[in-house]
Amino acid sequence: MPAYKRILLKLSGEALMGEDSYGINRATISRIVGEIKEVVDLGVQVAVVIGGGNIFRGVAPAAAGMDRATADYMGMLATVMNALALQDAMRHIGLVSRVQSALNIEQVAEPYIRGKAMRYLEEGKVVIFGAGTGNPFFTTDTAAALRGMEMNAEIVLKATKVDGVYTDDPKTNPAATRYQKLTFDEAIVRNLKVMDATALTLCRDQKMPINVFSIFKQGALRRVVDKEDEGTLVSQ
Repeated sequence: MPAYKRILLKLSGEALMGEDSYGINRATISRIVGEIKEVVDLGVQVAVVIGGGNIFRGVAPAAAGMDRATADYMGMLATVMNALALQDAMRHIGLVSRVQSALNIEQVAEPYIRGKAMRYLEEGKVVIFGAGTGNPFFTTDTAAALRGMEMNAEIVLKATKVDGVYTDDPKTNPAATRYQKLTFDEAIVRNLKVMDATALTLCRDQKMPINVFSIFKQGALRRVVDKEDEGTLVSQ
């Protein structure tokens, strides 16, 4: 039996690139969606917040001199593109999903309506949230924390390229070790980059646990949902 009934999965845009330098890698997105289907089939209700770094990275040099709010809106539109790609990949394997956008683009995605999203989850549909919070100056990490709380999720799962939070960068320091568990205050004081400070503080104040794990490890999402020793759990 899964340990959680409802989860909020935060997927970075970079996770969709696979080994590519930008864009969406078809094989990677198919594999990620397969992992999501595995936990949905267990009866877990899944909401997803998606980033846009894989698409925005291609225009980032041009955005360097841009007004920050304009650049942020461009990033939000990139997340909507990713949400649609994710929905399409889910459709291919028979997973029913709905995309809700914090920005109003109704020809492409439904507007974000909390009650509707909750109903979709109760019906067993995956809900994919695009466009972050709909506001510039807020990251998709903060959007994940916010939507996790609004959806009454039991945990926010941050899917990354690294299998947890480490004492140092494991790529440059082979002696770095993975934290199995951390408190919010330890993560904040040690500046461990679990999520950005706003998201981390929000989760701490609302007592919303976070698990950081690697989406590239086969079966890792299932193990997190089963409360096995996978990734790093950050809680009170």
